[in-house]
Amino acid sequence: MSELRQVFPASREAEFSRVLCVTNRHLVADGASLPEAAAGSAGGRELADGAAEDVAHTAGAEDWTPFLRRLELVVRARPRAVILREKDLPPVAYERLAQEVLALCRAAGVPCLLHTHAALALRLAAAGLHLPLALLRELPLAQRQRFALLGASCHSVEDVRAAERLGCSYVTLGHIYATACKPGLPPRGRDLLRRACAAARIPVYAIGGITPARLAEVCADGAAGACVMSGLMRGSDWIPGIEKIC
Repeated sequence: MSELRQVFPASREAEFSRVLCVTNRHLVADGASLPEAAAGSAGGRELADGAAEDVAHTAGAEDWTPFLRRLELVVRARPRAVILREKDLPPVAYERLAQEVLALCRAAGVPCLLHTHAALALRLAAAGLHLPLALLRELPLAQRQRFALLGASCHSVEDVRAAERLGCSYVTLGHIYATACKPGLPPRGRDLLRRACAAARIPVYAIGGITPARLAEVCADGAAGACVMSGLMRGSDWIPGIEKIC
């Protein structure tokens, strides 16, 4: 924890508390943000609290160790919450990864929401559930009411209003800025964000192309904060010096 404090000053804690971390293990696995030693093997790894972990985190041939190491440091910086996306994982593998990520988040006191897997989120006592709006519409009322935190991905003011009617406690809206995650698709822009925030009675989190400088912009537009994926899964824009301790 002291190592992280050196690169993440207390002055940025309020800013980071407005951030929802959306995971994408592939961005970490690419190795773009990890030193060679940290991106290494499926052997034991040294945790931030000094405890050794001797079990490899794998799904078939996939090694989750670099991703979990990176996420461990991210959650110690105390984002508002973590959304475990990982949409390409089959259900069994997603459950295994969810157990690992939930343990990391609980240790750091950070809520973790599962993505798409409603029954699993209830069974593992996740902090909440995030869904595409189409899937939210299919989820029975009795199940929706069981989640303390329920969010939906929205792309219009009408989507935001629909999510409210379905009982969401927050929504994400985007993509607001151009982003490599949506190549060739024009951003929906800050005007949409302003209109959605003005119409919403629940928190709206901007998503898409969010940098630390743009966080202030979207909050000025009325957003409760922002979702960040690429900036937390690789690079050091959000947590300067993170590669030094990954």
